[in-house]
Amino acid sequence: MKKKKINKSPNHNSSNTSILSKSIIRLYADNQGKPMGMSAVMRRLNTNKSSDIFKILEELESKGTLKKVTPGKYIYNGLKINSEKINIKQETFEGIVDLASGGFAYILCKGLSKDIFVSGANLKSAQDGDYVQIKLTKPSVRRPEGVVTKILQRSKSQFVGIYRVFKNESYVIVKQRNQSFDIYLDKTNALIPNDFDKVVVEVTAWKLRSSDRMLGTVTSILGKELTTDIEMKSILAEQGFNLEFPTAVIEEMKVVTDKISDIASRRDFRNICCFTIDPVDAKDFDDALSIRRDENNDLEIGVHIADVSYFVEPNSALDKEALKRGNSVYLADRVLPMLPEKLSNELCSLRPNEDKATFSVVFTFDNEKNIKNYWIGKTIIHSQRRFAYEEVQQILTDGSGELFDELFLLDNIAKKIRSERLKNGAIDFETEEVRFKLDEDGKPLALYVKERLDAHMLIEEYMLLANKYVATFIAKKNKAILIPFVYRIHDEPDPEKLAEFGEFAREMGIFLDFSTPKKISKSMNLLADKARQDSSLKVLQSLAIRTMAKAAYSPDNIGHYGLSFEYYTHFTSPIRRYMRKAMIAERESTRYFQVLYLQGQIGNEFEAIITGMNNRAIFVEMIANKCEATLPLDSIEGDAELNKNKLSISLIRGSKPLKMGDRLKVKLISARLEDKELIVELA
Repeated sequence: MKKKKINKSPNHNSSNTSILSKSIIRLYADNQGKPMGMSAVMRRLNTNKSSDIFKILEELESKGTLKKVTPGKYIYNGLKINSEKINIKQETFEGIVDLASGGFAYILCKGLSKDIFVSGANLKSAQDGDYVQIKLTKPSVRRPEGVVTKILQRSKSQFVGIYRVFKNESYVIVKQRNQSFDIYLDKTNALIPNDFDKVVVEVTAWKLRSSDRMLGTVTSILGKELTTDIEMKSILAEQGFNLEFPTAVIEEMKVVTDKISDIASRRDFRNICCFTIDPVDAKDFDDALSIRRDENNDLEIGVHIADVSYFVEPNSALDKEALKRGNSVYLADRVLPMLPEKLSNELCSLRPNEDKATFSVVFTFDNEKNIKNYWIGKTIIHSQRRFAYEEVQQILTDGSGELFDELFLLDNIAKKIRSERLKNGAIDFETEEVRFKLDEDGKPLALYVKERLDAHMLIEEYMLLANKYVATFIAKKNKAILIPFVYRIHDEPDPEKLAEFGEFAREMGIFLDFSTPKKISKSMNLLADKARQDSSLKVLQSLAIRTMAKAAYSPDNIGHYGLSFEYYTHFTSPIRRYMRKAMIAERESTRYFQVLYLQGQIGNEFEAIITGMNNRAIFVEMIANKCEATLPLDSIEGDAELNKNKLSISLIRGSKPLKMGDRLKVKLISARLEDKELIVELA
């Protein structure tokens, strides 16, 4: 095919073109292996210079920096450790430490096709997850090597370990998944534990040389006994969460009052029908809905969230602690709040029959239930009712009850918004959320899957709508100057992963069309519908989620693929979320309670479904109780080998391969709370 000619404009700015070219190279380098075309580049770089980009892409292809993989789409083909001539005296890179059990590490660097090996002696005290600067020493084809030159950011400074006293010295032994080390207590240590107590220790001095000692101070004594309370506190502390609020925060809270002094500057919603809908056991209510007919008989629906900024001053101790925690952490039996209880459960909680300071997005709908206009600003509300999801669902099902007319109207419009969102290409993924029914002592009596009701989706749609409109408002407020803002972004799925998944789905009799973005979303939603009807297909839905890119926070907007929104942010949930999630702690908590639940059932057999696999084990979910367990490959008679697609395992002496979604009968052989892991074998 003949290449299209592009003529240079007389006003062509070579400097700007050079900058744009470097931005394009960096974009492809940071997304190695991912094909992208001109439209994706324009969207990611937030530019409309299509002719310049087209020319640069062709030039980069001719130089070999980019490689065309399909018509109009390229992948990065430039800087690679095994081919690039790197000046090891000058070239440094940045990356994240992935520490191995042997004490050495691999540094995962952006822009490099291979991870960099660093020996234990060259780690410069770097811990697992630290963000470091490295210098290459051996850029070999087989295994590039380097040394850590600088610790740029510590992943954590707080650890959980066992306190010991030996020969007039006290220290804490820290054992983690891939490392074990000692932290000696410095002279400032005030808390004195008993020998063998489990404690939380804060590092005060890191090792700079191998001969140095790591120093720290005990910040909390957890105790000796292996109790659920100690384990939950350990999980939180290991992820860097403070178990108590600092003294400075407590002092600030003493002067915080419930008086709202700026009512005159807020839009008043106190006489408008307003209520909250939350889980039955919720203690913090951070969003509310209002509904009324305005003077033109148009329907006005308000989405209100707690105005936390009214109580939390920038750079205050409260603000810094909330930023450090990131968000409220929801474990199986407790919540560690982002903000002190006086704020999260009282002042910032939109409790009924109390005036509350809020931020709001207020939508006006016409008679066809289309949005005519919207308003964003500070408000004051007075919730008249606190509903649980189940209560709202019952009212909608019965067709009568308190505030039925308002709830029915809200539900009706939410379903219309949802239908249009899905038609526009949004993907409706339903993930199962396992909950525990606990006795008075906090021990699990049963496990159950949280049901997704129409009432849940009602709230979900209005929160999505508010988030979308706030992001759009900021993005378009000033076209001359870009306003700094944090967007919630979600990139397009990886074509290779989609192709592999589509092939695997066909083996299970499900044919999906991934030829266009719209057909991808249509196929994924079709799969979700089928999974609701046939539980054996839920593993396919889980695999489908893995093919998707991970959503992230970024000041650079690329849109949200999964929601099919051009602009999206997290305006809602201000009490529970600042910037990031505490998924690891929540996952560890769930695993602990699953093991606790099955401790007395060693030797019992269970029907299970394969949900994952690697070259060491098969991961299964027990169908009856939703507990996750590990089936080591070395426990299977004969040799077992993971296939290239990582979706099936060949049994050398067996019959057909074991693949994702297969049902097995397994026997529980281990349920150790210390490891938070259930081990099974084939029954």
